[in-house]
Amino acid sequence: MLIDSHAHLDDRAFDEDREELILKLKEAGIEYVVNIAASLSSVKSSLTLAEQNDFIYSSVGVHPCETEELNEENFQWMEEQLSHPKAKAVGEIGLDYYWNEPEKEIQHKWFRRQLQLAHEVNLPIIIHSRDAAADTYRIMKEEGAGRLKGVIHCYSYTKETARDYLNWNYYFGIGGVSTFQNAKKLKEAVEYIPIENIVLETDSPYLAPIPYRGKRNSPLNLPIIARAVAEIKGMDVDKVIEITGKNSKKLYDLQ
Repeated sequence: MLIDSHAHLDDRAFDEDREELILKLKEAGIEYVVNIAASLSSVKSSLTLAEQNDFIYSSVGVHPCETEELNEENFQWMEEQLSHPKAKAVGEIGLDYYWNEPEKEIQHKWFRRQLQLAHEVNLPIIIHSRDAAADTYRIMKEEGAGRLKGVIHCYSYTKETARDYLNWNYYFGIGGVSTFQNAKKLKEAVEYIPIENIVLETDSPYLAPIPYRGKRNSPLNLPIIARAVAEIKGMDVDKVIEITGKNSKKLYDLQ
């Protein structure tokens, strides 16, 4: 059974057919979906979605590009949401220098605070890092992230950078980009990373795989990603699905 370890089914892109789509997921062999929060409002909507569907779980966290909305009061509220029985991780958190908004100091502050929060509640972390490899690793190292379970979502760096996270036994979220013709660096990393450290993800509604690139993504495209990983690693696709599924269950403690 397939597990989508990172999706955003509460996104507005699914407003017209969300319930219909969710019904199709079980039929398509999707065992679990971990729906990932990225803002304070999506913490609410993601947890609500998880409450309404037995096979959907949630995270609690604020994406680096949304950290300007954080303050001490709503950070306390966010911490309280982590006691929800379907809240399985702190994320997605990290750094994003591609947009470079808000300013780096704000991103750094709340990245550290959310890493500290993960230590307090003893939950895994979901790391978003775009064009910020060195600072992401440095801050994580300074905050003792090697003692946490975690996943580098939508991994996009080199196999050399992957080695640092493998030393912490981290997982790597591999999605639709693995099917892109120009994703040479990622494919080299996927080939290098042990299958025991890979989880499959769609990042729906974003980053749809070939042949749906540019269209709305959904967990229904997960088999395409599984086949891409299997091809890169020279493995049987069923074995890829089996091992990555076990990885996701272990990472998020899915029952």
